[in-house]
Amino acid sequence: MNEPLAERLRPKKLSDYLSQQHLIGKNGALTQQLKQGMIPSLILWGPPGVGKTTLANIIATESNRPFYTLSAINSGVKDIRDVIDRAKKGEGLFTTKNPILFIDEIHRFSKSQQDSLLGAVEKGWVTLIGATTENPSFEVISALLSRCQVYVLKPFEKEDLIALLQRAIKEDPEIKKKNIKLTETEALLRLSGGDARKLLNIFELLVNSVEEPIEITNELVLEKVQQNTVLYDKTGEQHYDIVSAFIKSIRGSDPNGAVYWLAE
Repeated sequence: MNEPLAERLRPKKLSDYLSQQHLIGKNGALTQQLKQGMIPSLILWGPPGVGKTTLANIIATESNRPFYTLSAINSGVKDIRDVIDRAKKGEGLFTTKNPILFIDEIHRFSKSQQDSLLGAVEKGWVTLIGATTENPSFEVISALLSRCQVYVLKPFEKEDLIALLQRAIKEDPEIKKKNIKLTETEALLRLSGGDARKLLNIFELLVNSVEEPIEITNELVLEKVQQNTVLYDKTGEQHYDIVSAFIKSIRGSDPNGAVYWLAE
């Protein structure tokens, strides 16, 4: 198995997407926009593992648009301009089928990097979809934010996570070969912290580390998963990102931002 379970189970169409019914349900905002074929530039804001990247891919597929992707972690202004130039030269420039530019971790872009997107978004050369785990009101420049709709993705509900595990057992080509009984799920769900990707990673680790027949119990989960990596780790990168944001908001005389980051 080269691909991790979370990647193999990534939904390819909207009907397979779990959760976020306020966006992709029968009367959801994104559902209606896809039906009309008019997708605005938007920011997807939500915690890790709720399907922001997956949703961007599905939007591109179901709207039949070219799809470009950049990561804010390793892309600069030159990369942005290169993608915009390719999008301008591509088909569909003068139709509603303009390309989608997906930027993961958009909150990590500097002001100059975000500025480089303004012209392309305003003139409709690309439809921007940005994904962020941070409040875009504090991390995305106002000029860009005013050109985008902000959609909030909620953490997965317990029922959604259990449905995801059952889908893995029934549908994944590798997992369904195994004799697996899902007896208890509390420990699995607690360790995942509502992160679907983390849940599937833990589940795959479990089923590949014990002999069949496999009965998933809380005791087995806690025995095999030796360390619960909590979302906020004071020794990890996120701690320093939050401290940095707090300091910047104070220096920038932004009381709302300072209070928000202090609470974080």
